[in-house]
Amino acid sequence: MAVVNVKSEIAGNVWKIQYKPGDRIEADGEIMILESMKMEIPVLSPKAGVIREIKVSEGEAIGEGQLVAVIDA
Repeated sequence: MAVVNVKSEIAGNVWKIQYKPGDRIEADGEIMILESMKMEIPVLSPKAGVIREIKVSEGEAIGEGQLVAVIDA
């Protein structure tokens, strides 16, 4: 089983988290939605697996390249 670190591609605010630890997710599943410059940008899972950790909270400001989730793939 591989560990996949999911990082944000943009700086913004965490608007909505769609999954919680222990949930199964498919490849390209929408882990969370970020808000940046009044646009909603999804953070997608690069592989199918199980969410191990969500590293951010709804409403939190995050930076580009910040670790937002860990998946067991």
